Parts: sequence; C-alpha cells; structure tokens
Amino acid sequence: MPQDSFDLVAASRREMIDQGFAPDIPADAQRQAEGIRVQPDASLRDLTGLLWSSIDNDDSRDLDQIEWAERAGDKIRVLVAIADVDSAVAKGTPVDRYAARETTTVYAGVHTFPMLPERLSTDLTSLSEGGERASVVIEFVVAADGSFGATAIYRARVRNHAQLTYNGVGAWLEGSGAAPAKVAASPELQAQLKLQDEAAQRLREARHRLGALTFDRIEAQPVMTDGHVTAIAARVSNRAAHLIEDFMIAANETMAQSLQAAGVSSIRRVVKAPERWARIVALAARLGAKLPSEPDAGALDAFLVSRKAADPVHYEDLSLSVLKLMGPGEYVRSRPGGDAQGHFGLAAHDYTHSTAPNRRFADLVTQRLVKALAAHAPAPYTDEELDGIASNCTLKEDAARKVQRNMLKRMAAVALAPRVGQTFSAVVTGATPKGVFVRVLDPPVEGRVMRGEEGLDVGDRLHVKLIGTEPERGFIDFGRA
Repeated sequence: MPQDSFDLVAASRREMIDQGFAPDIPADAQRQAEGIRVQPDASLRDLTGLLWSSIDNDDSRDLDQIEWAERAGDKIRVLVAIADVDSAVAKGTPVDRYAARETTTVYAGVHTFPMLPERLSTDLTSLSEGGERASVVIEFVVAADGSFGATAIYRARVRNHAQLTYNGVGAWLEGSGAAPAKVAASPELQAQLKLQDEAAQRLREARHRLGALTFDRIEAQPVMTDGHVTAIAARVSNRAAHLIEDFMIAANETMAQSLQAAGVSSIRRVVKAPERWARIVALAARLGAKLPSEPDAGALDAFLVSRKAADPVHYEDLSLSVLKLMGPGEYVRSRPGGDAQGHFGLAAHDYTHSTAPNRRFADLVTQRLVKALAAHAPAPYTDEELDGIASNCTLKEDAARKVQRNMLKRMAAVALAPRVGQTFSAVVTGATPKGVFVRVLDPPVEGRVMRGEEGLDVGDRLHVKLIGTEPERGFIDFGRA
C-alpha cells in the first residue's frame, strides 16, 4: 500500500477511541484553558537566579522539570523543580475532570494526545526556556556513597535558563560528541551539568548495589520527514537520559517518603515482586545461570548484566521476556501506617509519581497532596477518591501502552512498504502454533515469517525477505531468504 494512501493520524485517533480514550478535549475544558491567566506569585521563594536547565527529547514542549545542583563538601545538593500545574488547574474544573478521565498524555508517534490543553501543557505550565514559572521544588542531598536524604519540599519561582536535549548533552557527557551550542558557550553551564552527572552516577551506582534492574532496552521510534513516516530507527538511552532518570527516581522517592512521614494517604507507584518468579528462574537455568528460589532483585540484575555482556544480540529478547514475567507497574493508595508496597525493579521501598504533572494525572494529584500538607490545609482527596484515581490511572496506562504498541506496528508497516523484496538479518523471537515471529535487527521491527518457517525456533538467526506489509492491521510479513 502506498504510504500516502494510509492516514496514520486518523488511525491513531481510532486506536485511542478503541482503547477507551476520548481524544477530543471537551469545549468547556478548552474554554477554561483559553481564559486562564498565570501571574508570577511574588510571595514564593525566588530561585530564578539559579542556573536551572532542562534535558528532554528533541521535540518535547511539555516540560515538567528542571534541575540544579551545588557541591556541599563531599555531598551534592540537588534541586528538582516541578511545574506547578495545580496553580493553574483547580480540582473539579472542566480541565481537571478531563485530565482525571484520561489520566495520561499519549504519544502515538505521528500525533500527541495531551492530557491537558496545549495552552497549558506546552505554554503556561511548561518550564520552557526563559519564562518565569511557579514550581514545587524537591530538594535532596546525595552523599559520596550514593545514599540520599530529603531536606525540603517547597514552592518557588524558577526560570529555565537552558532547554537542552538528550541527544545533544548525552554525547558530550560520554565524550563522544561536541558540546551543544548553549553548553559550549557557558563554562558555568558545563560545570553545572558535570556536577549533576556526578550526582546521578552516585545515585545509579547505589541503586544497583541495592538490586535495581538493568534493562537498557532498545526502543523503536519513527523517523518523520515532512509529516510522513520514512523509516524506523533505534533509540538507545544515553548518559543524559540516565541523569534525568536518576534524578526523577530520587525526587519521587523523596516525595513518597515525605508524604508517608507526614501520615497522609497518597498514591504510590508499585511494581510487586514477580508472581512468576519460578518462570524467570527456569529461563535463567536454560542459559546456565542459577537464581534464588525466592524473588531477589540483586541476583536478577546480576544475571541480566552478565547476559548483556555475553550475548548482546539476544539480550533484547531476554530483557523483554523478563519484563513481561515481572508484570506491569500499578498505582495503589498508600494509607498512613499501612504496609507500603515498593518498586521491585527500582529496588525502592517508597516510590510515587510526582515529576510529570503536565503529562500524568497521578502526579498532579500528588502535587495537590503535598501542597495541602505544606499549607496545613485539609487533604484534597478522600481515601475512596484516591482508590478510584489509582485504579483508573493503572487502567489508562495499560491502554496507552496498547495505543503506542499498535501504532508503532502500523508506522513500521508504512515505513517498510517501499522495501518489499529486500533481505534483512533477523532473529526468531517467537515460535507458537499461531506462527513464527522474528525481530529484524536493522531497522528494529518485528514481523511474521509466512514462508519457510518450518523448523525455526526461538533464538535462531537467519535472513528474511520482506514479502508484504499491511498498515491498517500493522502486519509485516517475511519469507525465509
């Protein structure tokens, strides 16, 4: 099918509806957003003079957080400022009701379906470069051994002085590329980013000593040219992405611990110990490794790291299998004095989502909880409301993954349509009565072997010829070359 004859944007909207979303922001919410005026609150602590910066994707406009750090003896004091979305969106208003229903921004590759009207998420409440914004600052101190402790959570006025990207900063931090122009022009910014990276490395090493899991999976992403998908490329995490990930994990742990210590109900982000641990043990045994009979994050991480070094080609498939056996994360209400569940994959006992209120409703709820606590005001949500919010956020997060997965299949089918007849290197990722499936190494796409599949098994490497694509259904068909 010719690329231009299949409307991917229309397909993404249909997929959203099929998965239970309402992709069109209601008129009353749009009217509310148009009428919102955000004025800097002079009563807030003024931190606009600090050299704040952000690091995000190349095309991100809904910026939720900015960072700053300073050395304090052998420790590093880190400040993470989170967009104060609550100051512009009151609970129970039309915008809030829509956000509560959708719960998440969905990035469908060819189109973004925002949780909040874009006038808010990409402008008034986005921590974009140059603008003064209200924020909630999460402050913690990182020790030399990577342990960290909370010092404060408070509101402040901030200004993003440098909007940077993972691709630009990552190569520079790793020593494989030149500094981005903004970084090259400022020795102060260079020093600031190096210090942040040092703090992040401490945090990461400490987490892995505790058993945090190492996946670093390659993600496929569409390459867009003039609004059309022209290719599928591999997106690999880099040091800049790790920096932000490490800071966000620490900030979310700090927030969860603070709410727990205050004795208030909140929403936690949990990943339980795998119920199918026995299957993970068996998977490791097939590869010559022995895991404990009871769930052990540290032992699992050591196994994953060793397999990545020993067999990088099949590591992608192994890590995907382990992720599926671990099960998805979920949102739950945490009550004062209760037995709080942790995040198995991050080796974190106390964890919430609080760092992306422009994109996730759970984070906006957490922001309201901590602001009410600081103001000595009544909790903005009852326990019953928190239960319902947590359940809906979990449901919609799973639905968003389905939208993204199905749209990636369609985009890959469109991108590969002009390459019918070409041959690719591949590895077998599935062999069931329903068919044999392969993952092509370059570009990183998956499809079904429709000819010559007899005798193939998981892990086999082979060459396949592309024999057809069907964008509407997201099908990519190969024949054994």
